[in-house]
Amino acid sequence: MVRAITSGGVLKRLQSIQKPNAAQFKKAETIVSSDDVSAQKSSVKPLDSRTLLKLRIHSELIKALDLKKGLTDTNGDASKELALKQKTQQVISQLVDRESPNMSRTDRVQIVKEVLDEALALGPLEDLLADESVTEIMVNGRDTIFIEKGGKVQKSDVTFTSNLQLRNVIERIVTPLGRRIDEKTPYVDARLKDGSRVHAIIEPLSIDGPALTIRKFAKKPITTKNYIEWGSMTQSMVDFLKICVENGLNVIISGGTGSGKTTLLNVISGFIPATERIITVEDAAELQLNQTHVVRLETRPANMEGTGAVTIRDLVRNTLRMRPDRIVVGECRGGEALDMLSAMNTGHDGSMTTVHSNSPREAIGRLETLCMMAGMDLPAKAIREQIAGAVDLIIQISRLSDGSRKIISITEVVGMQGESVTLQEIFRFKEEGFDKNRKIMGQFQAMGLIPAFIEEFERRGVKIPRTLFTTNPSSTSPLSTPPIKKVGS
Repeated sequence: MVRAITSGGVLKRLQSIQKPNAAQFKKAETIVSSDDVSAQKSSVKPLDSRTLLKLRIHSELIKALDLKKGLTDTNGDASKELALKQKTQQVISQLVDRESPNMSRTDRVQIVKEVLDEALALGPLEDLLADESVTEIMVNGRDTIFIEKGGKVQKSDVTFTSNLQLRNVIERIVTPLGRRIDEKTPYVDARLKDGSRVHAIIEPLSIDGPALTIRKFAKKPITTKNYIEWGSMTQSMVDFLKICVENGLNVIISGGTGSGKTTLLNVISGFIPATERIITVEDAAELQLNQTHVVRLETRPANMEGTGAVTIRDLVRNTLRMRPDRIVVGECRGGEALDMLSAMNTGHDGSMTTVHSNSPREAIGRLETLCMMAGMDLPAKAIREQIAGAVDLIIQISRLSDGSRKIISITEVVGMQGESVTLQEIFRFKEEGFDKNRKIMGQFQAMGLIPAFIEEFERRGVKIPRTLFTTNPSSTSPLSTPPIKKVGS
């Protein structure tokens, strides 16, 4: 019985069924393109006639023009970019007239603009980037875009034509920076020309299509005056931070995601004297320092062969050979924290960085964890001693439930007591409920404590008004304080 089955029965017939070969697989891959996949995903939610029209125009445009080659050939030349834009716009106009001859003039202009933006620029993101009230853009696939306005997240009406167009826009952002995004490296950090921070992640890691997040760079530089007007801190706190930065205290800015750490770092780094040499180290260059003696360093991802990556830790180590007066690291999130603390402990006073944490005490724990990631196998107490010796001040910034951002604590790192790092709060924001518009009410308070480093400053001849540390609640209006004078000034 067994012999009959194996020799000439069911199994023989199964063997006769031809398996698909490599050529057939290749053919199937060609037929099911990325656009087809997008269409299949969209089958649950049918595409409207307008989107279908744009897809047809895109398809015909690709046949008529080699846009990828055209963009590469411009090589940043403004005149070539303008010529390519005019040529592309002309072709799109002709295609729109052919595909939809009875379209109204208003709709025609809008369709031409949208297709042109997706073909050569950043598609629907162009209008969102131009809107100064939008601070963050979050794209979750082609038809779901969220924006942040006034600290509140809301859904936008604009969409991409397809996931393929969204993917093209992402590649258009990262390619000029020498970075890439593909199946082998499906995520990337980058920046726009104006300095806005970009993060993108694509399929297969992002299941519902490419995800793109843009933290917009403010068109007008944010100053301490803005922070006071927004109620994010008081003039007393500004004066105190100015004294601390000018006189070389090492500062850690702590906060959660989107709390405004990098913006605050950019603002307070403006207090660094113009005579000092500053070296900045970032994943994607965002800091815009106004001083003249600045060297900006940016990390580099691995190449196609998986080699050549340059990390923040590599750059921090290099800065030590570049005679820096100040080292400013955009964010510590790995073993570079140990190198940063070592630099702070070895004569590079006045250095700054940011960390992700929700309180000054948590910031100490976060730094300790990051130092352990350096792989040096140091005992916990030795790391805490490094932190206590290196860090002078922790500024805690938070995004509150009403969308506002405030500096909720300025804390001095006093030293070590037993196994723990000792902290002393100098300023704090005390919440007192909500007003009728559900905005958080509260007041900034000086805790009445004089920081230990103030005596050292005064020995150097720095005049510091004691009114900065009075226990009366600080108002958000500027306080009248004597000018700060340094020896030799």
